[in-house]
Amino acid sequence: MKHILIVVLLAAAGMATAQTNIDLGGLSTDPGAPVEITADSLTVDRDTGSAVFAGGVLIGQGDLRLAAERVEVIYDGETGDIARLTASGGVTLVTATEQAEAGAAEYDLTAGQLVLTGDVLLTQGASALSAERMVVNVNTGAARMDGRVRTVFRQDGQ
Repeated sequence: MKHILIVVLLAAAGMATAQTNIDLGGLSTDPGAPVEITADSLTVDRDTGSAVFAGGVLIGQGDLRLAAERVEVIYDGETGDIARLTASGGVTLVTATEQAEAGAAEYDLTAGQLVLTGDVLLTQGASALSAERMVVNVNTGAARMDGRVRTVFRQDGQ
């Protein structure tokens, strides 16, 4: 469950006509806080080393929330640790200061990379960024958005 936290730290392809680099350093969480997962169903397959949470999936830890219709957790066959997590069906990731929405998300714990795809929208305070794809290095907080990027930057109070 501790590795799900990394995924939630955060809760990528067609026409890459523009790109921008942004810093997601504000995304933070409390690794010591308990992780709570709520879903309509859970299916575990020991043969494939995966578990699927389906139907109104909500994952929470401290101030962090991840919502999606389906979340699949794939475990490393040797260590038993979570290797990859995929979320689909209206993915929303919310912290105290930021929110990201996308059609799907895939987090590769081995590579330390989170990829959001499909009408990605990131809001930070009064500013918003949108694109077809966002790739986040979860170790550094650096991110790249591409695929018809649109930005709206505002100062607070304007």
